[in-house]
Amino acid sequence: MSSTEVLATYLHDHLAGAEAGVEMARRLEKRVSGTPEAHALGRLADDVEHDRDELRRLVEALGHSDHPLKRAAGWVAGKAQQLAVAEPLTRDEHLSLLLQAEAMALGIEGKRALWEALLAVAAEHPQLAEVDLVRFAGRAREQRGRVETVRLAAARRAFGARP
Repeated sequence: MSSTEVLATYLHDHLAGAEAGVEMARRLEKRVSGTPEAHALGRLADDVEHDRDELRRLVEALGHSDHPLKRAAGWVAGKAQQLAVAEPLTRDEHLSLLLQAEAMALGIEGKRALWEALLAVAAEHPQLAEVDLVRFAGRAREQRGRVETVRLAAARRAFGARP
C-alpha cells in the first residue's frame, strides 16, 4: 500500500470516530443544558461537526470515497458508549455525566493527536497543505478544556458529599 493509501485508512478510522463524536457531543450538550457548565461547553457539537466535515473533505482530497464499514463501526461504537454510561447501568446521574464527559474528552484527545500527526507528515502529502492543521490542533485543545469544565463539575457532584 502507498503512504497515501495508509494515510487514507488512518483518516477513515478517525472519521468513523468523528461520526460518533458528533452524536456524543450533542448528547453532552443536551445533558448539561440548564447547568452552570452549559455556558463553558458552548456549541461543542457544532464545532465537532465542523471538524468532522473538514476531515471528510480531506479524505476526498486524497481521492478516497466514503468507507461504509468504518462508518458503521463508528456508529456501533457510539451506541455502545451511550449504553455503557446510561444511568440504569451506573445508577447515578452524576456518574453517568462524568463518564460521558470523559469519553468525549478522550475522543477530542484522539482528534488532537490526529491533527498533530498530520502536521508531522504534511511535507510529504501536499493535500494536507489545504487544511490549517495548526488551527485544528488548537481547536481540539480548546474543546478539551471546555469539556474538562463539565467533567470536573460532574466529578464533584458524583463524588462529593451527598445529602
